[in-house]
Amino acid sequence: MEIRNPSPGLYNEDLAPAKVRNWGAFSIFNVWTSDVHSLWGYYLAASLFLLCGSFTNFLLAIGLGSLLIFFLMNLIGYAGEKTGVPYPVLARASFGVWGANLAALVRAVVACFWYGAQTAAASGAVVALLIRNDSMLEFHKSTQILGHSGLEVVCYVVIWALQLLIIQKGMETVRRFQDWAGPAVWIAMLILAIGLCVKAGGFSFDHGIPQDVLLAKTKDAGVSGEPGSFWALMAVAATWITYFAALYLNFCDFSRYAKNKDAVKKGNLWGLPVNLVAFSLVAGITTIAAFKVYGEVLLHPEQISAKFDSWVLALIAAITFAVATLGINVVANFVSAAFDISNVFPRQISFKKGGYIAAAIALVLYPFAPWEGNAANFVNAIGATMGPLLGVILVDYYLVAKGNINVAALYDENGEYRYEGGWNVNALVAAGVGSVFSTLLPNFTSLLPAWWNTCGWFFGVLIGGGVYLLMATLRPRTAVAASAKA
Repeated sequence: MEIRNPSPGLYNEDLAPAKVRNWGAFSIFNVWTSDVHSLWGYYLAASLFLLCGSFTNFLLAIGLGSLLIFFLMNLIGYAGEKTGVPYPVLARASFGVWGANLAALVRAVVACFWYGAQTAAASGAVVALLIRNDSMLEFHKSTQILGHSGLEVVCYVVIWALQLLIIQKGMETVRRFQDWAGPAVWIAMLILAIGLCVKAGGFSFDHGIPQDVLLAKTKDAGVSGEPGSFWALMAVAATWITYFAALYLNFCDFSRYAKNKDAVKKGNLWGLPVNLVAFSLVAGITTIAAFKVYGEVLLHPEQISAKFDSWVLALIAAITFAVATLGINVVANFVSAAFDISNVFPRQISFKKGGYIAAAIALVLYPFAPWEGNAANFVNAIGATMGPLLGVILVDYYLVAKGNINVAALYDENGEYRYEGGWNVNALVAAGVGSVFSTLLPNFTSLLPAWWNTCGWFFGVLIGGGVYLLMATLRPRTAVAASAKA
């Protein structure tokens, strides 16, 4: 739709409702292949597969968890398809035209952290390949820069720079990259899995890994208790669902370009429950086969490729998984941060400039590497910060506004979504209360049981959304004008 006389502080061409909507189900599907098929995603999927204890338990934990992911992504995806606006603009309806900047910056900060983590993972795959060469191995061991080896720093900067090239020409370039990278990674993964299964004498769901070794190797996945037990399966499902916490918020950044609602639904169906279960299954089978071939638990694909005798095969594997990780960085982190930062200063910062700022922050964070250490704590702590935001946005859109958004008013600083000086107190209070229980108490105090941290995102969604619904009932919003509904 055409936005007439928008407020300058709320509008630029990148934040305007999408004019070209040509993303079909295949492009939506490849949003998820790009998002899931990363080194982090592989590690988590393989670990959780092994911790399920059996194929039946895997279907229960990962399968049901993937269905819930599909349901939540449809909720936010339909809102993006209907309104045509990106996440920070959609957030104006619930947080206010200026309050949405707070919700956007929280997501942007998370994106910058993940941007650095994924870039480090991709560069690690390249390092694993290069140190097969004796001179490179010597350089890797002998040179230290900013707390990392010189080779790691060089590879990080190169991978970091390559990502900037993808985003140069905007979202259509992102779509083309996804449509190529997603299938390519699947082909490489299947070749890797089949090759290892042949060497292992066949595939098996029974890993045969001693439990003490399994628990030691998968400790970063954050699943406590005996593998296959009820509480372990609950933790597996919770961690898997929380892994996608960032995209629950900003999937509308992509669904806004969808041809129609059906394209979103079909793309999500194949890209989420079907793709997620298949990806986790292949990652698990590959890890089991690698254990039987090499006698080691190798949860990272670059560790497996490092075992290859052929330099050519190792090169193909390293490039493939580096490209896969570039894919998730562009989808989950670069695009989101670009829109979120642009939303704060739309007159000065375009989508492209917002992405450059996010990339620069990730570069500055690299020496400190806040993503290193316990992977599950990183995933859950980062994810928990976004639970209350999602709860508020979904409750506002579906239960309070009944799916009716005045799109034109999203760009009017004196319009319907001004609330109290541009801030919706209801949303701020609800998100604040939700954050206390999702992030502050479980991560910075010992007042709550240890298992609470694994489920922090869920508590954030439920408490944040519940408080918002209560406050919206006590302090109702102004009704949307019928002529402006989207």
